[in-house]
Amino acid sequence: MYKKFYDFGLSDEVLTALSEMGFEEPSPIQKIAIPPALEGHDLMGQAQTGTGKTAAFGVPIVEKGTHGKGKAVINPYAIVVAPTRELAVQVAQEMNKIGRKKGIVSVPIYGGQSIEGQIKSLRKGVDVVVGTPGRIIDHIRRKTLVLKEIRIVVLDEADEMLNMGFIEDIEKILRETPSNRQTMLFSATMPPEIKSIAMRYMNKPKNVSVDPAQMVVAKIKQVFYEVRDGDKIKALTRLLDVEDPSLTLVFCHTKREVDEVSGRLQQMGYSSGAIHGDFTQAHRDEVMDKFKKGDLDILVATDVAARGLDIPDVSHVVNYSIPQDPEGYIHRIGRTGRAGKSGIAITFVTPREYRQLRLIERSAKTQISKAKLPTIAEVRRIRENELAEDIGETIAEGRHSEFRSLVSRIAGNYAVEDIAASALAMLLGEMAIEEIEEPEAAAASSKNFVRLFMTIGREDKIQVGDIVKSISAEAGIPAKKIGNIAMFDRFSFVEVPANLADRVIMAINDSVMKGRRIRIQHAKARKKGQQG
Repeated sequence: MYKKFYDFGLSDEVLTALSEMGFEEPSPIQKIAIPPALEGHDLMGQAQTGTGKTAAFGVPIVEKGTHGKGKAVINPYAIVVAPTRELAVQVAQEMNKIGRKKGIVSVPIYGGQSIEGQIKSLRKGVDVVVGTPGRIIDHIRRKTLVLKEIRIVVLDEADEMLNMGFIEDIEKILRETPSNRQTMLFSATMPPEIKSIAMRYMNKPKNVSVDPAQMVVAKIKQVFYEVRDGDKIKALTRLLDVEDPSLTLVFCHTKREVDEVSGRLQQMGYSSGAIHGDFTQAHRDEVMDKFKKGDLDILVATDVAARGLDIPDVSHVVNYSIPQDPEGYIHRIGRTGRAGKSGIAITFVTPREYRQLRLIERSAKTQISKAKLPTIAEVRRIRENELAEDIGETIAEGRHSEFRSLVSRIAGNYAVEDIAASALAMLLGEMAIEEIEEPEAAAASSKNFVRLFMTIGREDKIQVGDIVKSISAEAGIPAKKIGNIAMFDRFSFVEVPANLADRVIMAINDSVMKGRRIRIQHAKARKKGQQG
């Protein structure tokens, strides 16, 4: 029924703004959410980032707005609550684009920015406030934000706000608004706590949802590569060389892994940056800005740091570490295939992570195809072609002229072809392509591991890396041969090759690690259903 935006009966101002923004036709979530929202119904919308949900609530908000400035104390008519400052900024920017022709002004407010500057912006008069829960409450307490005239409330990415512990703050904000308001809630998942908020604070909400699996499969090519942990960086660089993505987003589990991966890529000459929670907001903003502009080709990030990230030109998302839950997979790969473009989602899977991969496929109702990594020959051919182009550019620009005399001098002893070939050999030799162990061999070797029990854990202030270094150094075995390590508060489990287990026990038992004497022995067999 609703094939074009004008089918919604929107004003000329909004239709013109949408056209200038490049919108041609509504996305699935917009088709089912905008009509009931325009009629004033409360909505519970299930849709992940990248589906066009901002316009799904932004268009109705702007349509219902009347512009007015110059209030001494700001009384906006709509408020959008978002989990992160990045998402708040992006939503406010899109709201301003939608509302430009109608004069509707949206302002983002969030922590990490001068509250005095925000107060000045609010006192100028705004129509829509987009903010994070904590900063919204700060302004309410200061009476620099009054919500008594709110007609529309939007809770955006409600499940993320739940995960970040903002539910009590959300309820405080809702209690500050009139009971006859229109409330719209958007969330990628609908856990019980979110449904509870809907029951208590919404009036007969209409449920609108788009099957996330359909949306993901339709736009994104999904593949996985089976590789050992130690070969992931080699696999990543091969794919970067052969596929030549425009912008690549690489997801890691931990901040330490983010630093390691980004650092290795930079050492190998790739244009890479990193963001995670330990970086200052100023640094994260700078890196994000460079990535958006294309000054960085690769961004390595944790899930938390990438929340709210919306960059249309991301062509590849790489799960360097497999997501820990199906919802995380949907969120991650939804960062590509934006704005109707196609995208590629790549997941690295170790032999022991197959069960997790199959769980993701079942829960997300999707199929992830197994792919084969590019061969050394394919990577070499790509690099040779790039080098040939660089040589052509150098000759065309005359940057080779100063070396002509050197070539002439050497040519007295060798053929020019041999001189050029040896120079290329030296150059390509510096870009050696490392071998990657065949997945079948890795899978076979993984079956021959045994589990050892160690009397040291998190409370002893150790990390996985400390255990790896200790076993590698004391037992004299390569770190890459050490398998999974599971750490608990007072003890740990470590997997080692069966034929090396006795050597590890002899080397480590009764040794000292981080100032504590430890014991190590074969772990007892786990009972059926037992964790850890």
